[in-house]
Amino acid sequence: MGGLDLPNLGKIGLGNIIAIRGIPPAEHPSGSYGKMAELSPAKDSTVGHWELMGHPVDKPFPTYPEGFPDEIVNRLRAETGRDFIGNKVSSGTDIIAELGEEHIKTGALILYTSADSVLQIAAHTGSVPVEELYRVCGVARGIMSGEHSVGRIIARPFTGQAGNFQRTPQRHDFSLKPPGNTTLDLLKNEGIPTISVGKIYDLFGGKGLSESHPTKSNSEGIETTIRISPKVDYGLIFTNLVDFDMLWGHRNNPQDFYKGLKEFDSCLPDIMGTLSEGDLLILTADHGVDPTTVSTDHSREYVPLLVWGKDFKAGINLGIRETFADVGATVAEYFEIEGTGWGVGFLGELAL
Repeated sequence: MGGLDLPNLGKIGLGNIIAIRGIPPAEHPSGSYGKMAELSPAKDSTVGHWELMGHPVDKPFPTYPEGFPDEIVNRLRAETGRDFIGNKVSSGTDIIAELGEEHIKTGALILYTSADSVLQIAAHTGSVPVEELYRVCGVARGIMSGEHSVGRIIARPFTGQAGNFQRTPQRHDFSLKPPGNTTLDLLKNEGIPTISVGKIYDLFGGKGLSESHPTKSNSEGIETTIRISPKVDYGLIFTNLVDFDMLWGHRNNPQDFYKGLKEFDSCLPDIMGTLSEGDLLILTADHGVDPTTVSTDHSREYVPLLVWGKDFKAGINLGIRETFADVGATVAEYFEIEGTGWGVGFLGELAL
């Protein structure tokens, strides 16, 4: 008994990657399958997405397990005109429960970080307008440069009363821009549309993207992808479904994580139905975030790789890829442009 029931992902080949209770290996998978290791010495969303688009990094972004140094906090105070409380490692829900009342009474913004390379600032929307929180985070992005170049500055608005504070969907990420060209830049430079859905725009700082569709949930991300896909005759649609990470992975919530997988699985035929002859669908992840472990942090592990297209071979075992950049190399191959030089494309393995 038990296990997962994800029939559509199973048909493509999810159960062929690794033994998964409830998802037996497909005898004749409709897609091809494999798994990928991360080459970059990191496990955060920014680095994972950059590597997917052919830009690994050679050293991890800085982290602050003891909180941010006085020089950073003093600059934040001086350049934003605001005071700050907290300044420690914490989960977002825990720290607003702990400091939310003090923040409302004093107006001081809640500053915190995590095991990832992030600087996060939380504020109650009734005390600090979201636009002001975004302004402060924009200033923080300028401060966190050089040796302090964290991967992301994250604005975390919340609402509610003491004992029932809730984060809103108005989170906004202020990410570093990739220092060099990614596959997105190379596509855009060739006049090929690069369309982001979800937080992709934030993770690349807008660099290399020609069109953006922000979303507030997995459901909206899926719906947006299904809606815009038939309208794109030629180009790349790059979608991130944030709830798996933000709502369920970090909060150790395997029940809702599974519900999210079920929702995506049920919508997968509709996504596939929007694809025309010659189109290619790639399903993967930028890092692990296991909701069943004690840790609430990202996990550095293989990510799944599922590939499907009407005009491509099925049932091909793509094996263990040495870098996420194999996706970016494959995208470059698909659009017949020169890639970043990182990764080995697998398009040739799928050609009929």
